[in-house]
Formats: sequence, C-alpha cells, structure tokens
Amino acid sequence: MHRGQGCIIEGVTAAPVPLPVRAELFGPSRRATTTGLVLLISLVAFEAMGVGTAMPALVADLGAISLYAWPFVSFMAAAVFGTVLCGKWCDRVGPRVPLIGTPVLFGLGLIVAGTSDSMTQLLVGRVLQGLSAGALTVAAYVLIAVIYPERARPAVFGLLSSAWVLPTLIGPPVAGVVTEALSWHWVFLGLVPIVALAVSLVVAAVRRLEPPPAASIPTPRRGVVLAALGAAVGVPALSWASQHIGAPGTAVAGAAVLVLVPALRHLLPHGMFRARRGVPAVIASRGLLAGVFFTVNSYLPLMLNDTHGWSLTAAGMPLIAGSLGWSAASAWQGRHPDLPRATLLRVGFCALTLGTAGLLLVAPSWGSPWLAAPFWAIAGIGMGVGFSAVSYLLLQQSAIGSVGVNSSAAQIADQLTTATMIGLGGALLALLGSPATALPILLAVLAVLAVSGVAIADRTTMAERDDHRTGSATR
Repeated sequence: MHRGQGCIIEGVTAAPVPLPVRAELFGPSRRATTTGLVLLISLVAFEAMGVGTAMPALVADLGAISLYAWPFVSFMAAAVFGTVLCGKWCDRVGPRVPLIGTPVLFGLGLIVAGTSDSMTQLLVGRVLQGLSAGALTVAAYVLIAVIYPERARPAVFGLLSSAWVLPTLIGPPVAGVVTEALSWHWVFLGLVPIVALAVSLVVAAVRRLEPPPAASIPTPRRGVVLAALGAAVGVPALSWASQHIGAPGTAVAGAAVLVLVPALRHLLPHGMFRARRGVPAVIASRGLLAGVFFTVNSYLPLMLNDTHGWSLTAAGMPLIAGSLGWSAASAWQGRHPDLPRATLLRVGFCALTLGTAGLLLVAPSWGSPWLAAPFWAIAGIGMGVGFSAVSYLLLQQSAIGSVGVNSSAAQIADQLTTATMIGLGGALLALLGSPATALPILLAVLAVLAVSGVAIADRTTMAERDDHRTGSATR
C-alpha cells in the first residue's frame, strides 16, 4: 500500500500515515513547485540586495542625484498596489495566473531597468518590478495554502527564509564587482535567465491548479482599488517623509496620514489595532515583528559607524549575523512541525526583545560595539522562529477564499509599521542631533513594542469554542 493512504483492518479505517516533511516538499508531485518557489524568492532577494549596492553608480551615470530616493519609493508604491490587487485576484480565481504572470512582469521590469538610459525609463522598470514583487509574495502564500499539507508548511516557510541568506551574503559584493567590472545595467540584466528558469519550473506545477470552489469566492468589496491606490501612495510617502525631516517632510507625512487612514480601514481586518483574537492578532504580530526588526536593521550600521567609528564594511557584520540567525532558526522550526506555533511566536518575540534591548548596551557612546553581533544574532533567531510561526498561523486562521486578502493585509501591516518606526528614528535624529543620544530612545520604544508582541502571541489562535476555520485544501 502506498504511504500516506489509510488502510482498513477488520472494518476500521486507520488514519492516514503522514509522509515525512522532506517527502512532502521534494516528492515527485511537489519537487518542481518547491524549487520554483525558492528560486522566485531568491530572485527578488538578489534584486533587492543588489540594487542598493549599485544605486550610487546608477544615479551618477544618469546624472540625477536629486532623484536618488525615487527608484526605491516607486518600487515600494507599486509593491503595495500589487500586493492588494493580487490578494483580491487570488481569492477569486486562484494563484495560477499571478504565479506565471508576475515573474514574467518582473523579468520585463529587469530588462526595462537594465537597458535604461534615463531616469524615467529606470522608474518604469522599478514600477514593473515592484508590482510583480508585491504580487508574487501573496501568490506564493496562496499556493502554499493550496498545495502543501498543513504539517509541511513550517518547512516551506523555513525554505523561503533561507532563500534570503545567499543573496544577503553575496548579493552586495557581487553587485559591486559586476558594477565595477561591467556596468550597473548587468545587476538587472544578469537576473533575467533565473526568471526564465523559475517560470519554467512553476508553470509545470500550477497548470494543474483548479480555480477555487464557487462557494468559497468572497463577495466583491467596493472601493478596494481606490484603497489600494491610497495605500500605494501613503506608505511610501510616509517612508519618504521619515527621511526628509523638516517642513516638507511634516507636510508630506500629514498628507500621507490623511490618505492612509481611510485606505487602511478598508484593507486591514477590523480589530487589528486592538489585536482581536484570530487573524487580526496574527496580522498585528506580523507588523510588530517586521517593524521592530527592520527598523533596527536600518539604524544599526549608523550606530556603529557614527558612534563607535567602525567602517561601513565592519558595521554591516552584525546584519549578516542577524540574517544567519534568522535562517538557522527558521530551518530549525521547519523540522519541528508539531510544536505549537503560538508558543514559537512568543519565543520569537522574547528573543527579539532581548536582542533589541541588548543593543542599549551598544548605542550610547559608552557602549560596547562588540556586543552588537551576538545580540543581533539573537534577534535574528527570534525572527526566524517568529516570522515563520506567524506565516503558518496566517494560513491556519484563513478560510478558503480569504488567504489572498489576509496575506496582502499582513504585508501592508509590516510595511506601515516599518515606515512609521523608521520615521520616528529620523525625527529623533533631527531633534537630538546625535545618534548616540537618539538611538537609545528609539531602541527603548522598539523593545516595548516587542514586549507587546509577547503579550498578544496567545491571541493568534482561535479559542476552542470559536475554532470554525475551514482550513485550506492540501491535496
């Protein structure tokens, strides 16, 4: 009898024997899907890590230093819009078209950006890349909900986290070598063959996907496109304002809030800001995890370079320690699919709190900079455990027909929290002047946010009397 099938003994049907997790990921029926997903996420990661390295040369070549932020802002705005629209699409007709179309669109964006001879053409390429990158993550979550059994999902999320490790470690130096030896154009163009390979692997997997059953298709909501546009404008505007402290930045931040409030009320689940039990608490946890970790990640090099005089290369070493901690912890949790995910989320928040609060011994001028790497490795371990757990819980708590919209809401939550906290850091720097004075205050605020995550972790599971989730199709 084939493994995984039930058997009948004296008229009693035995429970199906679950396959080993590795077989669930790399068995004949899912090998191409798993490999394609990892390649697609690696592709986005390499692009993200490489563009930041190549951007100074790119801007110098195009002669538009005043527009330095716009390639990043345009990408972020398009990603928010793509996230929302893809979530709606996937819940209505399934992830097949986005999983094929978004990598093709991403490849087109790479070609447009890689052949740019003007800032205008570059921005068009970045918009195409942002649309596809935002949509791709949502489509990947929906595919995981449809294809993989619930017990195998922690390992899938572990693999997707590991897909960022190699790009984080070698992406910047490779992009630097390519830019100096050839041209910044090849930072974009060199990824196009990987797009073709990833698409070929995913096509074979998704062509067998069936559309969602009619009963699970959600009722269309009015105003989603307008709300998506509002979020697409508001989130990057808030991020831009955080980097331009003063009257213009204040005005832009005020306008962004006016646009964001009604948009987010439409796009985020009711009760998220109160961490209501279930999906709202899961999405709130995702926002807290991302907001704390990525904000500290943004300011840690400044802390070591400005306050302690480290070179930029040395100041980046703790970031690598955090990335390796994230990957190792994510792989570990993938090998323990039976551990309660809410418990792992609480552990992740505790480690993130310790890592963030520990940097209070680094940030002041009297601090010890050598503590940055071990403390940030601890924070990375917390993210590896917590982020994978919250991703699992999001799928577990999402009924069929709502995975796409909930996944897009989770991404918007982490983008919004990160933009807000980075903006707070910028405001503190503008007000207090010195990183040695401003960053300890920022770290204290972020540590409090991480502690609040510990408090709400238990709310990410439904109470037994309310556990009415429909689950997701697995086989």
